[in-house]
Amino acid sequence: MSLVEIRGLSKKFGNNVVLDHVDLDIQKGEVVAIIGPSGTGKSTLLRCTNLLEKPESGTITIDGKKYELTTKSSKEKLALRQHTEMVFQQFNLFKQKTALENVMEGLVVVKKLSREEARKIALEQLDKVGMTDRIYHYPKHLSGGQQQRVAISRALAMQPQLLLMDEPTSALDPELVNEVLVTIRRAAQEGNTILLVTHEMGFVKSVANRIIFLENGRIVEDGTPKDIFENPKSDRLKEFLININMLEGLEYSI
Repeated sequence: MSLVEIRGLSKKFGNNVVLDHVDLDIQKGEVVAIIGPSGTGKSTLLRCTNLLEKPESGTITIDGKKYELTTKSSKEKLALRQHTEMVFQQFNLFKQKTALENVMEGLVVVKKLSREEARKIALEQLDKVGMTDRIYHYPKHLSGGQQQRVAISRALAMQPQLLLMDEPTSALDPELVNEVLVTIRRAAQEGNTILLVTHEMGFVKSVANRIIFLENGRIVEDGTPKDIFENPKSDRLKEFLININMLEGLEYSI
């Protein structure tokens, strides 16, 4: 059985169908990247997965526990979110808290750890992303890349079964993108299960186990990076790859 099973996920905004009965299985330790044109439902899929958006229909099963994504129950929402963590485009750090305090917050408030335990875990996570010398800095004193590394540390500190990443480099200046991609690569190498939306195609090819091509709210293709980039089956995926100059000669290294 898959670690994560999404079934029948549908979402509309007004009369616009953004997700159309999406089914998706994710194995433990997989890094699954979602690609596709803008406005095709990629970020909405992530946000529905942990109920930041409420879909019209759908269920998610994580490690054998099934959740109705249409639930109105705050208790059910909280239970689901204890299995998932989201890394956002805009970092979403608490401005009035230091880097260390940002990572500690969920451990103390949600996991009910002592401040001593939370501090130890937070320091370990911040050290992994090279932020030891910035632990007492507030977000306004950190670069965008540093803020995103703190945000990733905060998510990983919670030990989620599914880590959701919504275009984690899109708000960064180009020279800061690489430091965040290195952090994500490390998280993948450590065996975290990740569902990722990104436009960094070279990174997708080098890190993802699977790639989902989403258009008009439906999964058009689902395959390995080799399948998607070297042997696309649908005309629409071929067109998409040509438009971003990635159909041939894709090279990327960190």
